[in-house]
Amino acid sequence: MRLSVRLDGGLCRRWHLRLIERILRRPGLSVLLDASPGPGALPANAVLLFRLESLLRRLPGTGPSQPIPRADLDAVAGPATGAPDLILDLCGDVEAPAGVPVWRLAYDGVCGEAALLAALLAGTAPVVSLTDGVRVVASGRVGTEARGVMLTAFEDALVRTTSLILAALAGSGPCLSPEGGPARAPPPASFTALDLAARAVRTCTRMAGRRLQSLVTRAPHWRVGWRALSGPDLIDLRAHPETGWHTLPDDGLRFYADPFPIADAEGTVLFVEDYSHALQKGVISAVRFGPAGPLGTPVPVLEARHHLSYPFVFAAAGAHWMVPESGATGTLDLYRATAFPGGWVREATLIAGLNASDPTLLCHGGRWWLFATVRDDGEQDGPFAAWGSYSDSLHLWSAPDFRGPWTPHPKNPVLIDIAAARSAGRIVERNGTLFRPVQDCRSSYGEALGLARIQRLDDGGYAQSVEMILRPGPRFPGTGLHTLNRSPAFEFIDGAGRVRRRVRASP
Repeated sequence: MRLSVRLDGGLCRRWHLRLIERILRRPGLSVLLDASPGPGALPANAVLLFRLESLLRRLPGTGPSQPIPRADLDAVAGPATGAPDLILDLCGDVEAPAGVPVWRLAYDGVCGEAALLAALLAGTAPVVSLTDGVRVVASGRVGTEARGVMLTAFEDALVRTTSLILAALAGSGPCLSPEGGPARAPPPASFTALDLAARAVRTCTRMAGRRLQSLVTRAPHWRVGWRALSGPDLIDLRAHPETGWHTLPDDGLRFYADPFPIADAEGTVLFVEDYSHALQKGVISAVRFGPAGPLGTPVPVLEARHHLSYPFVFAAAGAHWMVPESGATGTLDLYRATAFPGGWVREATLIAGLNASDPTLLCHGGRWWLFATVRDDGEQDGPFAAWGSYSDSLHLWSAPDFRGPWTPHPKNPVLIDIAAARSAGRIVERNGTLFRPVQDCRSSYGEALGLARIQRLDDGGYAQSVEMILRPGPRFPGTGLHTLNRSPAFEFIDGAGRVRRRVRASP
């Protein structure tokens, strides 16, 4: 197939080159380049804002938005001669020739990079879409963990745009559900030098304020909430319980997050991420619960040289197993307990070569499924491995056994949605229906907890619909919620906040 890529040749960027290189790796695809100057480009004052952010935050100048010579594109793609089979329009100005389909890229329904930046400046999580004039070919709600840094947010969105286009070209482009799709009203697609100057001033002021605040407080400081179950759980309540939550105490020098309980013959054991503020690193700790609550404080049971979190623990084949998050290694590893709740030894690497977050396993229909959000653009060691959100791109794998071998879903990424892609706990079956706790990270990481009904899970595709969003409130105050789990006797959530700094001789 001959693909014509229409882009603004007035400012070629690294993400354009990366996209074309990735397309050319597909068998049977050739690329023609239409790179005359086009509409929708960023104004010069946006470039000044990006430069200021790079200077203040010491950002590398090698990201996907960085300009490159036009010759770099010409070296990998041919000129737009001859009739293409498909036109990929990144500018929004292509007049569709007779008989040749055109896929037009838009952000919140508006074409061009200026529309993407306008959406980010408006504080929204932009919906990126590919449409052919009749239908939506692919769509996703892109996000970032750096909402306050326009350059990083802009580049994270460009990386995920690449993911969306490549998936669509493979015939498996993800699409948002109708309520979250491209039909929503677009934000303003224009901004002035005064707008961006004010943004720059706010950036400087915010950085100074956060620096001063960090001298006396630690944030985010997550905490685990728990309650004994004697009635309906959160999946049934769809709200915080009237009795509220007890808090698992910490010493202020560390926090506990990602609560994963599991029942054994003696009751409930709770596993948590145990994060040291001083070391800026997490280990996995565990504490046993009695009828009245925790019996002591969490004790480390699994440590590594790298950060560990999200201790997905389960029982199978006569043993206890764990797949924690270990994104820094580029692997998802399986551990087995030799002296439960401790004695964890690594049994196998399930998946390698990616930066995956919050791995969640499910045994359903005689098969095992693995859910995780993937940060990079498909190659961990590629040029954009340090860009892209950790939370907006859901990938699936399946296997005949939890030990593998694991096969990627043919439609990965099956969902691009910063509001509902990232896992937030075990998937629960209720009356024949699967409910998946998810993180809503539109405004910030772990801002709210969603509950999604899984509508389809097979080799042909994946679909879910979010039925409830739970936020902090009077019964569990704070600035975020991002995990929900239960055992037969207890239910657990976690939330973020701040604590005053304390000084101690050792962490």
